[in-house]
Amino acid sequence: MRKRKAAVSVLLAGIMLIAMCLSACGTDENAGKTVVELVQYKPEAVGVFEKLEEEFNATHDDIVLKIDSPNDAMTILKTRFIRENYPDIIGIGGDINYSYFVDSDILADVSDYQGLSSIKQSYLDILENLEFVPTEGTFGVPYVANAAGVLYNRDMFEEHGWEIPETWDEFMDLCEEIKSEGVLPMYFGFKDTWTCLAPWNALAVDLAPADVCKQVNRGETNFTDEYREIAEKMLQLVEYGEEGPFAYGYNDACTAFANGECAMYTIGSYAVPQIKSVNPDMNIDSFVMPGSDEKGGNVLNSGVDLQFCVTSECKNKEAAYEVLDFLLENDNIQMYLDDQNAVPCKDDSFELASEVDGMTEYIEQGIMSDYQDHYYPSEMAVDAQIQTFLINQDVDAFLAKFDKDWLRYNRDIIRLVEEYEAAHGNE
Repeated sequence: MRKRKAAVSVLLAGIMLIAMCLSACGTDENAGKTVVELVQYKPEAVGVFEKLEEEFNATHDDIVLKIDSPNDAMTILKTRFIRENYPDIIGIGGDINYSYFVDSDILADVSDYQGLSSIKQSYLDILENLEFVPTEGTFGVPYVANAAGVLYNRDMFEEHGWEIPETWDEFMDLCEEIKSEGVLPMYFGFKDTWTCLAPWNALAVDLAPADVCKQVNRGETNFTDEYREIAEKMLQLVEYGEEGPFAYGYNDACTAFANGECAMYTIGSYAVPQIKSVNPDMNIDSFVMPGSDEKGGNVLNSGVDLQFCVTSECKNKEAAYEVLDFLLENDNIQMYLDDQNAVPCKDDSFELASEVDGMTEYIEQGIMSDYQDHYYPSEMAVDAQIQTFLINQDVDAFLAKFDKDWLRYNRDIIRLVEEYEAAHGNE
């Protein structure tokens, strides 16, 4: 019995010794170095971030970069914030979650970061507009964006001699022409409710004020007035899609477009990798959604798809800025663009994917506006509301519910706006 106890004691001592050695080895590896933790929300880009992490650590002696790319990053980040276990940098989109983080003082002001001077002003403006109320400072460094409008089969268009439309009437005429030649104009895949937001957002940037949500929060207008034309044109679009679009999802739509079953697809550039996974040789181009009735009245629907934010609890801002400098190096941005078919937020020369050729002019000139749904609270489930509306086709009922639900789910934000307006007036 004593021999067994002695053996167990020796075994436990050995395990503890090994653990101490391993711990010591880990400590020695990073001894004297600053560890910067970055958590980013795009699991589809994990391969790129693994390369970036490896390259950074191979070229920096005093800083260790650790990048985590979890599948449910936003939930994990929110949990960590509640537990006050902040990473140093977060990579997130420019959407309402960013707005919440700014409002909750989770993000640090990075106005003093010199790299901001290289970012296109249009994307900095998009981030600033996402603030519930004007907040002094800058809280994100836009990295890449995406662009949404209409993808089209370039070979099919050239074969039939179809022209790119510049107005809504020209777009409807094009759809009629395509249909008359026995080709399905578009595929939607509205079974997945989020896909309903793609044409909705692309039309909204042409037909509604960019700050319409803020105007509603200030009590200056309502969605029944501002969104009516968008809703009516959405119903027109559906007439040129597949029969029963609510029975098919995103993957179905990508596959159908890739296989030449339709001429166009109202989606963003982010869908290209999925489409090309079905047909790698497909010749795709895109054009801005021509929602306006006048030539020159259209705007590119583009938002910040990925930005880097330093958290307010970051212990070494200087080291975090060094990481940002590295990420903003042109070669590293280009690697990301090539892998993810993205649009750079940095104002410099990059090689863009041929699939956004038709949008390049808008990108270069900054003629763009953010996705309207980046202002929508998730509890409102606007994607599902749009799907229901397209099924029922009752414009008045849809808009009335939109206004009612907006007041319900945004009451806290509206109160903040009222308090700010009362304190600052017309400043």
